[in-house]
Amino acid sequence: MKRVISAFFIAVMGGAAALGLNKAFGPEQPLANNDILNPLPVKIAGMPNAAAGTMIDFREAAEATVHAVVHVKTKYTSRGGGYSTGDPFQDWFFGYGAPQQPRESQASGSGVIISGDGYIVTNNHVVANADQVEVMLNDKRNYSAKVVGTDPSTDLALLKIEEKGLPFIGYGNSDDVRVGEWVLAVGNPFNLTSTVTAGIVSAKGRNINVIQSDPDKGQNPIESFIQTDAAVNPGNSGGALVNTTGQLVGINTAIASQTGSYSGYSFAIPVNIVRKVVADLLEYGSVQRGYLGVSIRDLDATLAKEKGIDRIKGVYVSGSMEGSAAGEAGIREGDVITRVGNVEVNNTPELQEQIGRFRPGDKVMLGVRRDGTEKEIAVVLKNSAGGTKLGMKEEAPATLESLGASFSPVKTDEMKRLGIAHGLKVESLASGKLRSAGIREGFIITTVDKKKIQTAEDLRAALDNKKGGVLIEGIYPNGMRAYYAFGM
Repeated sequence: MKRVISAFFIAVMGGAAALGLNKAFGPEQPLANNDILNPLPVKIAGMPNAAAGTMIDFREAAEATVHAVVHVKTKYTSRGGGYSTGDPFQDWFFGYGAPQQPRESQASGSGVIISGDGYIVTNNHVVANADQVEVMLNDKRNYSAKVVGTDPSTDLALLKIEEKGLPFIGYGNSDDVRVGEWVLAVGNPFNLTSTVTAGIVSAKGRNINVIQSDPDKGQNPIESFIQTDAAVNPGNSGGALVNTTGQLVGINTAIASQTGSYSGYSFAIPVNIVRKVVADLLEYGSVQRGYLGVSIRDLDATLAKEKGIDRIKGVYVSGSMEGSAAGEAGIREGDVITRVGNVEVNNTPELQEQIGRFRPGDKVMLGVRRDGTEKEIAVVLKNSAGGTKLGMKEEAPATLESLGASFSPVKTDEMKRLGIAHGLKVESLASGKLRSAGIREGFIITTVDKKKIQTAEDLRAALDNKKGGVLIEGIYPNGMRAYYAFGM
């Protein structure tokens, strides 16, 4: 028993000695939080005056914007169609031109109210070719909307509903948006109204080749998207991308996905492009876009080495067109454009975005590096026709009410390319006989019941007092010939 007590006593004494030595000579222990003296304040990036550990609060931004984002619903009337056999008689009786039962389709997206009197911005692809456009507000009120104008080159459209005192979102400045900044996406995915998601800006100046190019229609895509990881799904198109103060910084447009649903990245049109497009549509009825008239390439290490360029910064000019704005200003092959005004540009989308904000006739100062020397060159931008005149739609397309379409003359070079000597182009379509017959925008009418068509008056004369069936022959810009039939 004595041995057991002695062993226990020795063990206790040994432990006490070890603790004492550790206290005296061991490593210094970390202080508890309440022992830290004069701590330095730590901020959360992009959130002024927010202390570390503070939860970022999106409630005010969401509340300020969710009521100004609307649900856009569209209706389309379509008919079956196919390729022409090349024989009008066979097309009429055995397929392509035979009258078919109209089929109504529906689609939906989102829109952003930008003024209290009912102007709404959305994507062009949300309303393109729609017979009817309906807008539902967050408080469930419904309105029929008018399409004021569209810009396929940026995938934007402007709508109008007749109402006053609506909540709206003010413009921000997309140039001030920074990578890593928090943003909210507000929209109506999967027909679920008033949905808000949050993410950060992942990149700027993205070109993802989703906007269709069609030079015959004057469609020259401008893609310089803001990339975010805020969740965006089908139905969000045309919705708002806002910053944490509730300002509009972009219009949500596309997602990068293999499945059709959100899988990590979404893309928005910068609000500075939106602002310019809206202003032009309201003032001129069409977008007044200025052009430099240059061929350009992104400057990378390979190109820099090939051309003997020592700084990989800016956009390389591979050529300028004769008589273009750039050509007349003296910009030439081998120049590197580094700035537009005070804004630096380092890739093609950024340069296109900056130039796309100006109109024909505007003077723009470009920063150019030539043979290692920085220069500043003044350029007066031109329109697509090589002039500086605004309001390019000098000839307003004539409209024939019963057909539900507007028309414009066919350009000489397009007729030459298609191998036709005459024709009248379908500029736009609304609800009417041409859409019901299956005709689409861009179709060039060459004959009506074998009568040559060159102008809207020719078309009107061919249809005046017409009773019974009508056979229209024509060609699409891609060279496909087609025949359509309908009753008057």
